[in-house]
Amino acid sequence: MRRREFITLVGGAAAAWPLAALAQQPSKLPTIGYLGGGGPITQRAWVDAFVQRLRELGWIEGRNVAIEYRWGEARAERYADIAAEFVRLKVDVILAGGTEAAVAAKQATSVIPIIFPTAGDPVGTGLVASLARPGGNVSGLSNLGSGLAAKRLELLREVFPNLRRLAVMANADYSGGLTERKEIDSAAGMLGLEIIPLPIRRMEDIASAFEGLKDRAEALYITGDPLVNTQRLRINTLALVAHLPTMFSQREYVAGGGLMSYGPNFLDLNRRAADYVDKVLRGAKPADLPVEQPTKFDLVINLITAKALGLTVPPTLLAHADEVIE
Repeated sequence: MRRREFITLVGGAAAAWPLAALAQQPSKLPTIGYLGGGGPITQRAWVDAFVQRLRELGWIEGRNVAIEYRWGEARAERYADIAAEFVRLKVDVILAGGTEAAVAAKQATSVIPIIFPTAGDPVGTGLVASLARPGGNVSGLSNLGSGLAAKRLELLREVFPNLRRLAVMANADYSGGLTERKEIDSAAGMLGLEIIPLPIRRMEDIASAFEGLKDRAEALYITGDPLVNTQRLRINTLALVAHLPTMFSQREYVAGGGLMSYGPNFLDLNRRAADYVDKVLRGAKPADLPVEQPTKFDLVINLITAKALGLTVPPTLLAHADEVIE
C-alpha cells in the first residue's frame, strides 16, 4: 500500500471513530426517584432491602437502572419540593416512602408512576380509589398503620397489668397518626385506660411534651411517622428518664432502646415495593396493580430496657416474641 493511500485510510477511519463511539453511547438508564420520608441514616436498612430485592430482580444500580435519592427529613414542605424535582427530572417511577410523601408525589404528577412501600390508609388519604382497583398512577403496600393499636395496648397490658394511664405521642400533622389515635381511644375505653394526649408537630416539641407529662402517665404509646422515627433515640432516652414503658409500631424503635413493638415488618414491605417497581419498569401500570397488605408481623421485646424499668416480661409473652433483644 502506498504511503498516500495509507494516510487517507487512517484519516478516514479516525474521522469515523467519534461517530461510532457516539452510536455506542448507552441510552439514559431507567431512573427511580427515591423519596425517603425520613433521613438516610434512620432508613438505611429500608433502602438496602429495596435495592437488594431490585438486584434479585435483575436491576443493578448504576448498570441498568439509576436511583436518585432524596430525603424529606420528616418535613412536609420537603416532600412537595422533592416530588416537583422528580417531575422536572422526568424519572420513570417514584418510590414514595410513607403516606405524606406519597400524597405529595401524587399532587405533583398524575403521569409518573408512584409506588408506596408503606401507607397507613391508602383509601382514606385519597392515594387510591380502592385496594383492589387503585386507579390512577399510584399503588403499593399498606402497613395497616391504623389497624393494630388495640393489639398493642393488650400487649402492653400483659407486661404492665396495673396500667391505667397511658400517654400517646402523635404527630398532629400526620394523617395516619390521627386515624390511629381514634382506634387507640376506642380500645382504651374497652380496657379502662385513661389517655393523655401528647401532640407534637416538630422535633422541638418532643422535650416539652415530656416536661408537661411529668408523673401523669404510667406508660407511653408512640404512633409511628417519619418525624418520631428520626427522633427515636431521643424519645427512648427521655422515656427511660421518665421511667415510662414504651410501645411502638416498628422494630427499629425497640432496637434503639424502646420496650416493645408490634407491627408489620418494614424491611419486608420495602422488599416487596421493589417488586412493584420492577413491574412498572417493565411496562405495568399502577392502576392495574392492587394494593397489598403486610404478610409478616413482628413482636419485638427489649429485655435490657425492661430490666432498666424494673419490669418482668411474662415468659408466655417472650415465647411468642419474634425477637428478644438482651
